[in-house]
Amino acid sequence: MLDWLNGFLGMRGLPPHGYCLLWDPRLIWTHVAADAVIALAYFSIPLVLWRLLQARRDIEFGWMVALFATFILACGTTHLLSIYVLWVPAYGVEAAVKVVTALASIATALLMLPLLPKLIALPSPSQLRAVNERLVVEAQERERTEEMLRQSQKLEALGRLTGGVAHDFNNLLQVITGNIERAQRKAARGEDGVERALAQALSGTERAAGLTDQLLTFARRQPLNPRELSLNELLERIAPLIRGALGTEIALVIDPAQGDDTIVADGPQLDSALLNLAINARDAMPDGGRVRMAITPADDPDTITLLVSDNGTGMDAKTLERATEPFYTTKPLGQGTGLGLSQVYGVAEQLGGKMLIESTLGRGTTVRLLLPRAARAGQSREKI
Repeated sequence: MLDWLNGFLGMRGLPPHGYCLLWDPRLIWTHVAADAVIALAYFSIPLVLWRLLQARRDIEFGWMVALFATFILACGTTHLLSIYVLWVPAYGVEAAVKVVTALASIATALLMLPLLPKLIALPSPSQLRAVNERLVVEAQERERTEEMLRQSQKLEALGRLTGGVAHDFNNLLQVITGNIERAQRKAARGEDGVERALAQALSGTERAAGLTDQLLTFARRQPLNPRELSLNELLERIAPLIRGALGTEIALVIDPAQGDDTIVADGPQLDSALLNLAINARDAMPDGGRVRMAITPADDPDTITLLVSDNGTGMDAKTLERATEPFYTTKPLGQGTGLGLSQVYGVAEQLGGKMLIESTLGRGTTVRLLLPRAARAGQSREKI
C-alpha cells in the first residue's frame, strides 16, 4: 500500500506540464500569472469569511460558511499546484488535492440544498426597512395610547382626590356648623356648655387647616420652617397623640436614639408626617398589631434615620410602586385622599432628605425617613 502510494504521488519519470507547452514563455507565464491571481483570490476569501464569523458569532449558518471556506482553500491550492507542475511533474499530489477539493465541493453542495428554502425565506433589505417603519409607527401609536392612559389615570386620581377631600371637608364643616349652632342655642337659653361647643368647632377648623396644609405641602406650596430639634423629644411629645390614633389593639414601641439625635426639620410638619404613617399602619392592621418607631444611624454620617414599621398586611409590588403617587389610595372612597404618603414624601424632600419604603405582602411595611443632622445645616438654629 505504501509502495503504491509512493508511486502514485511520485514523479514516475513523467514530463512536467511545461514540456507539453513546448516551454513557450508566453504560455508558461500566462498560466503562472492567471493561476497565481486565482489562488490569491481563493486564499483571501476564507480570511474574509473567518473575520465575518469572528465578528458575527450570531450567524445561524456559521458551520456552512466554514465548510465553504474549506472548499475555497482547496480550490486555491489546486491552482498553486498547477503552477508547480509546470516545472515539476507532481501529478499525483495534484490529483490528491483535486480529490479533496471534489469531496469538499460535493459536501458543500449537498448540505446547501436543505438550506435553500431558509435562505430564500430570509427577508430582503427593503422588507426589513418596511418592517422597521411599521414597528416605528406601532411604537408611536403605543406611546400615544400610554399617554392617553396616563391622562385617564390622572383624571381618575383627581376624581378620587375630589371625592376624598369633599367628604373630609363636609365632615369637618358639619362638626364646625353643628357646634356653632349648639353654642348659639345654649347662649340664647343661658345654658352652660357654650365654651365646650366653641372649642369643638375650633378643633374642627384646625383639622380643616391641617388638611389644607397637607394639600399645600404635597404641592410644595407650603413654606416649611426648619429648625434644630431633638428626635427623642419629638417622639416623646407626639407619642400620646399617636397612641390615641392607633387605638387599644395596636401597641406602639419607641426606640430612642443613642447619642446625637438633633436634626434640622419643621416640627409640626414632621409631627403630621409621623401621624400619617401611624394612621396608615393602623389601617393595615385591622386585627391589631405593633407599630415601631426607631431612631437609627444612617450610612451617611450627615443623616439620621427615623424608622416607622408595622407588622400589618403589607403591600404587593404593584401597590408599593404607586404608594407615593399623588391621590393613589387603596382605601374605599371617602376614607382617604391618597395624600398621606405623598405628604410625607414632600416633607422629606423639602427638608433635603429622602423617604424609602420596604414592604412585603402579609408581613408588614417599613418606612425610613433619612433626615439631615443639625451639623449639616452649617448654622445655629433655635432648638425646640
